[in-house]
Amino acid sequence: MSSDTALVLVWAAIIAFAIFAYVVMDGFDLGIGILFPSFPVGVERDQAMNAIAPVWDGNETWLVMGGGGLLAAFPLAYAIILPATYPLMIAMLLGLILRGVAFEFRWRDARHRRLWDAAFASGSVLAALAQGLTLGAILQGIRVEHGAYAGGWLDWLSPFTLLTGVSLAVGYALLGATWLVWKTDGSTQAHARKLAFGLGVATLLALAAVSAATPLLANDYWRRWFSVPRVLITSQVPLLTCIAAAVFFWSLRRRAERLPFLMVLALFLLGFIGLAVSIYPYIVPRAVTLWAAAAPPRTQSFMLAGAVLIIPVIIAYTGWAYWVFRGKVGSHGYH
Repeated sequence: MSSDTALVLVWAAIIAFAIFAYVVMDGFDLGIGILFPSFPVGVERDQAMNAIAPVWDGNETWLVMGGGGLLAAFPLAYAIILPATYPLMIAMLLGLILRGVAFEFRWRDARHRRLWDAAFASGSVLAALAQGLTLGAILQGIRVEHGAYAGGWLDWLSPFTLLTGVSLAVGYALLGATWLVWKTDGSTQAHARKLAFGLGVATLLALAAVSAATPLLANDYWRRWFSVPRVLITSQVPLLTCIAAAVFFWSLRRRAERLPFLMVLALFLLGFIGLAVSIYPYIVPRAVTLWAAAAPPRTQSFMLAGAVLIIPVIIAYTGWAYWVFRGKVGSHGYH
């Protein structure tokens, strides 16, 4: 393997790590927003909000890093994917803005707290659906001609993208429920545990539906999963998914607090691995490979030096924040 080839793979791994970190970290606070209307006004809503208040904005660091890294390391892919998903990107940003405003105003404008609660919930749903629809749009394929997006304003909209949009929102809701199982107690924890059972079933059904539909999108997806002898390796992904799901439901029944959340993280990781199996070596499926979209080696080398310094710092301050706020949360803050 040449150094240039390795450099492209390193940057692909960095961006994949940033995206996965964003999905799991911002996923649980988006999930709490999605579930917010199901909690009664008062202590349970306050506990749910406080469970993510110290970390929600830091979680979005990974979104900036993933998007910025894609622009710098794979500019052609950025130039194709962004125009293909402009409405979804705008919707996601509007949703995140609604959430951010709601966080700040909910505590300071008690007279309109119901309005800010609605903004928090609707912004969370909008952002989650937009991200899921974007994933589906990339998977189903983007029309590219002469190295540029050649489709229309609504090419992203299809039954498959609606499936991925709803599936990701359900998965985020499950992450949020299990985070509350870990971080709260009393009636809030009991409510979250009850929600987690139903959402666990719904998430597995959604994951199965997306997994079944994806190989039907194109023959190359089917070959990557089911060709012999490759199927001997790829079949381990659904097998491990079944094991993680079994441990998840067992841990809920045993009233464990941390393990359900960790098993949902495992389910997301396995789904992410499945996504990589489906699209590699493309960054824009069936149109542009990683190497065709990559920036010049000198550019990637220069950026890698900065990434080697910056990523450990981000991981360190993120880990420190989670450590400081590691306890249970009450309606007025952490214990």
